[in-house]
Amino acid sequence: MRLFIHVIEARNLPSIYLNGSSDPYVRLQLGKRRSKTTVVKKSLNPLWDEEFSFLVGDLKEELIISVLNEDKYFNNDFLGWVRIPLLTIVDTADLSLGTAWYQLQSKSKKSKNKKRGEIFLTVYLSPRNSLPHEIPHAPCGTLDDIASKSDKVCEPAGQMPLSAPNNNTESSIPIEAEDISTLRETKSTTSFVEFLSNIFGKNTEAPSSPTPGNLDPLEQLQQAEACENQDEEACCDKTFCEKLELMASKDQGDEMPGNLPGGVLINQSYVAAPGVLNSLLFSPSSSFWQSAAELQGTTDLQIEPWRLDNDEKCLRRILIYTKAASKLIKSVKATEEQRYLKADGNAFSVLATVSTPDVPCGSYFKTEILYCITPGPQLPSDDQTSHLLVSWRLNFLQSTMMKGMIESGARQGLKESFAQLADMVSENVKAVEQEDIALNKEHILSSLQKKEESKWRLAIWFLGNFTFISFVFIGLYVLAHLQLATPSMVSGLEYLGLDLPDSVGEIVVCAILVLQGQHVLKVTGRFLQTWKQRGSDHGVKAQGNGWLLTVALIEGCSISAVDSSGLSDPYVVFNCNGRRKTSSIKFHTEDPKWNEVFEFDAMDDPPSRMDVTVYDFDGPFNEVIPLGHAEVDFVKSNLSDLADIWIPLQGKFAQASQSKLHLRVFLSNSGGRGVLTEYLTKVEKEVGKKINLRSPQTNSAFQKLFSLPEEEFLINDFTCHLKRKMPLQGRLFLSPRIIGFYANIFGHKTKFYFVWEDIDDIQVIPPSLSSVGSPSLMIILHRGRGLDAKYAAKALDQHGRLKFHFQSFVSFQDANRTIMALWKARSLSPEQKVEEVEEVSEEKRLQTEESGSSCMGIEDVKMLEVHSSFLSVDANSFMELFSGGPLEHKIMQKAGCLDYSTTPWEPVNHNTVERQTTYKFDKSLSIYGGEASTTQQKSPLTDNSGWMIEEVMTLQGVLLGDYFNLQLKYQVRDVPCKPKTSNVQIFFGIAWLKSTKHQKKIAKNIISDISVRIKEIFFEVEKEFQN
Repeated sequence: MRLFIHVIEARNLPSIYLNGSSDPYVRLQLGKRRSKTTVVKKSLNPLWDEEFSFLVGDLKEELIISVLNEDKYFNNDFLGWVRIPLLTIVDTADLSLGTAWYQLQSKSKKSKNKKRGEIFLTVYLSPRNSLPHEIPHAPCGTLDDIASKSDKVCEPAGQMPLSAPNNNTESSIPIEAEDISTLRETKSTTSFVEFLSNIFGKNTEAPSSPTPGNLDPLEQLQQAEACENQDEEACCDKTFCEKLELMASKDQGDEMPGNLPGGVLINQSYVAAPGVLNSLLFSPSSSFWQSAAELQGTTDLQIEPWRLDNDEKCLRRILIYTKAASKLIKSVKATEEQRYLKADGNAFSVLATVSTPDVPCGSYFKTEILYCITPGPQLPSDDQTSHLLVSWRLNFLQSTMMKGMIESGARQGLKESFAQLADMVSENVKAVEQEDIALNKEHILSSLQKKEESKWRLAIWFLGNFTFISFVFIGLYVLAHLQLATPSMVSGLEYLGLDLPDSVGEIVVCAILVLQGQHVLKVTGRFLQTWKQRGSDHGVKAQGNGWLLTVALIEGCSISAVDSSGLSDPYVVFNCNGRRKTSSIKFHTEDPKWNEVFEFDAMDDPPSRMDVTVYDFDGPFNEVIPLGHAEVDFVKSNLSDLADIWIPLQGKFAQASQSKLHLRVFLSNSGGRGVLTEYLTKVEKEVGKKINLRSPQTNSAFQKLFSLPEEEFLINDFTCHLKRKMPLQGRLFLSPRIIGFYANIFGHKTKFYFVWEDIDDIQVIPPSLSSVGSPSLMIILHRGRGLDAKYAAKALDQHGRLKFHFQSFVSFQDANRTIMALWKARSLSPEQKVEEVEEVSEEKRLQTEESGSSCMGIEDVKMLEVHSSFLSVDANSFMELFSGGPLEHKIMQKAGCLDYSTTPWEPVNHNTVERQTTYKFDKSLSIYGGEASTTQQKSPLTDNSGWMIEEVMTLQGVLLGDYFNLQLKYQVRDVPCKPKTSNVQIFFGIAWLKSTKHQKKIAKNIISDISVRIKEIFFEVEKEFQN
C-alpha cells in the first residue's frame, strides 16, 4: 500500500525577508523517507501542484508536511507544519482525507495561536498494485474545483476531520465494507503485514499465478521495495567526484561565504591541493571521521552517502553519532547535516549543522560549523597548497535566558574538539611551516616587476580629451585669423590699443574662449603636478635589526571613483608602528596595477596591526579624498595567510563598489633572540625589576592558549580576579602585543585578550572593602575595540567604551608597573607624549647648558616673514596667549586645535623658559586629521621692549609630515609712541629631514595655511581683549 500526497498550493504564509516575501517549499516526511517540492521564489501564496507517494511500513507512523523558507547559505527558516497520523486516514470510509485546507502550526506551544498560513493538500492511501494514474484522484479535481473549496480549512493532527467530501461515486480503493470494519477493529496493529492479512484474509483461494495482478500483496510489496532499492542504488552509482563536478558545472561564480561570527576554530595552510584536502575531510572513502570518532570517544557513528538535491546544485549528507560524556553533560545523540555551499574544483565550502536535542535547552539552538578550503600561499618548490578555515556560530531558534552560558560551553567544547581535529589533519597532510614562508618571500618579491608609467600615456590621459584638443584647434584657428584679418577701424568707445567686441556674437565667442582656456589651464596644472608625484617609497631598503615588515602591493579591484569621469587616481598609504609608506599614483583607472614592494625600517616592537588607506589624488594636499581603508591584524592572522591575501576595503565608497586590494605581507625578526632580550631590557628599565625570558615550552603553551602566532612571547603573568557580577579568579598574561585573561572554574573556561593599542585609559581604583583592601585596575578600551571580549567587561560607559576591572593582585605594584610600562610603549595619550617630550627636552637642556647654544636650531633655518600687524594691546598682555590659561585654550580651540594640552614653563637658562604643547587637527585644518607636537622657548628681547618666542613643530599622521619640521618665531614689541599698542611679527621656516621633489609646493601650501590660521587667531585675540 502506498500513501499519495498532492501538494497543491499555500496561502498567507509569513514573510521572512525585509521586502515582505519568502522563498517557500514543502518538505514531506514519513518515517525516515523524505521528499520535497520545488522552491517558489518571492511568494506568500505559492502554487506547486506536485504529487508524491511513499511506501507505508508502519501504521503508527505519521506524515509530517513542513513548509520552509530556502536559505542558500545557512539553515532554512521554518514557516509551519502539519502532522497527519496514518491511523486517521485508515479511519475514513474510503482511506482518503480528500482535498482540503490545513492550518499550519508552530513547533512551539508559546506561539501556538500565531497564524502561519494554510496549505491545500490531497492525502489518500491506495493498494501497492494500483498505479497513480489508474486511481481516480481523491477529490483533487481541477483548479476551479480547488477554488470552490478554498473556504474549507482542516485542523492539524488530532483535530482535523476524519473524512473529506468526495465527488466520486466509486471508492478510490476496491476494499470490501466488512474488510474496512475489520481494519478499524485492528488499527492498533504495528506490523504492515498484519494489516494486509486483515484486509486480504478472506482471499485465501485466490489463484497463485505469478502475474503481477495475482501476486500476494506481501510479495508485491517486497518486489516494489526491491525495485526501489535498485533505483536508489542506480542513483548512488555516481561517484563523489562526479557529483562534485556536476555541482561545479552549475556554479554561478558566487564568492565564498564569510566567517561565521562565533569565531575561528582552525586557520592553517597545508601542502596539498584544495581537492586533496577536501577529499580527506569529506570523501566517502576517507576514514577521517571514523578516526576522529575513535579519538574523541564518539560512538554509533552512521554516515549516509552524499546526495544531490535542489536541482543538483547542492550536495548533502547526514551523520548520526553519540557524543561522549563530559564532566557536566552525559553522552548525547547528535545529528549532523553537511551541505556543500560551493564546490568549483578550486575552492570548497561546507556548512555542517549539528542538532543535539537531548542536551539541556537543546531544542532552542543548532550549532553551525563552516569549512572553507581555498588555495594557499605559493611555495618555492611550486607545490600546491591549500588553506583550511573553520568558523562556527550558534543559531538560536528560540530566545532563552541561558544564551550566554550555552555559547560559553559550546565555545569551550568546540575549541577542544577542533584542536584535536587540526592535529589529525596535520598527521595526514603536511602543514605549511614558517620557514617555508620565509623562503617563499624572496621568490615572490623577485617575481614582481613594477611597470613604469609611460610619459606619453600619462600625457594622453590628461590632455587627450575633447576640450583640450578643441581648444588647441580653436587657438590655431584664431592665430590663422589674426594673420589673415586686417585691423578694424576704431569705433564706439574703443581707442588705440583697446579693441572691444562689436557684436553679441563676438561677446559669446570671447566668453567661450575664456572658460575653455581656464579649464585647459587647470588640467595642464594638474598634469604637471602628477608628473612630479609619480614616485613612491617602492624599492627603499629597510635599515636596522629588529622586526622587519615587508609589504608587496600587487593590485586593486573595483576602486571607487568620486568624480564624474567614473575613474579615480588611487594611491595607497601604509601605517604601522608610527611608520608610513606611500605608493605611486595610478591615473584614470579602477583596477590599478602597482607591483610595488615597501620595506619598513626595523622596529623594536612587533607590530599588532597595519592600517591601509586608499586615497584619490586630486591635487597636492588639501584635496585628498579617502576611497577606503582596511586593517591587517598580525595577532589574529597567520603569517602564512598574509603571504597572499585579498583584503576588502571599508568605507562608504569602498563598500558600495566592493573594492579590494591584493597584498603580500611578510613579517620577520632579523635580530633573532637578541631583539627579544633588548625588548625585555627596555621593559626592565620601566618596571625596575628583572624580567626573565620564558622557556620555549612556556611560550608555546601561551601561544596555544590564546591562538597566537609563533612570534608572540610571554613577558609576565599575574594572579588576579576579574570583577563582574561575581569575581572570577584567573591569571592575567602580558606579552609585547596583547594583555589576556584566562580562568578555568570547574571546567568552565573564560578566555579573552585585546591588544595594547586598543586601551584608551588605565585607572587605579583605590582600596575598598570589596577589593579586600588592595588597589585594583580599571582598563578602558577605545570605542569599538575589544568586542570579542565584550561578555567579560564590567560595564559599558556613556561613550560606548568597554571597561574591564581587575583586582586582588598578589603584588599590585609589580603588576601595575609592568602593565603601565607595556601600555606606554605601545600607545601613548597626548599627555603621555608630552611627558616623553619633557624627558627628551631635559636631556637637550643639559646639553645646551654645556655647549651654550640654543637647542631649537632656528638659526640654522632660513626664516621668512609671513605676518606683521599692530594690535591694540601691550606686549605683556598679548603674552597671555602663551600662558597656558583659559584664554589660550579657548582661542586655540576656535582655531581648530582639538585636545589642546600644554606643560608649564620651565627654565632652560637664566632668561629662557621652555614648554611643550600637543593638539590634534580639526577637519577644517586637515582633511585626513593628524597631530602636532611643539616645543616653545620664550625669552625677552635684548632691549626689554617685548618678547620673542621660538617654536619647533613636528607633525604626525599628515601626508609627507615626516619629511620636515616647521619652525616659527614670534616677536612681540611695544610701540613707543602709542600706549597699549604692540607690533607682532611672525617668521616661518621649514627644516627638511628628507629630500623630496615637492619642497616648493609643500612650502607654498603650508605658508598659505599658516597665514590664514594666524589671522584667525589674532582676530579672536583682539575680540577677547576688547571684551
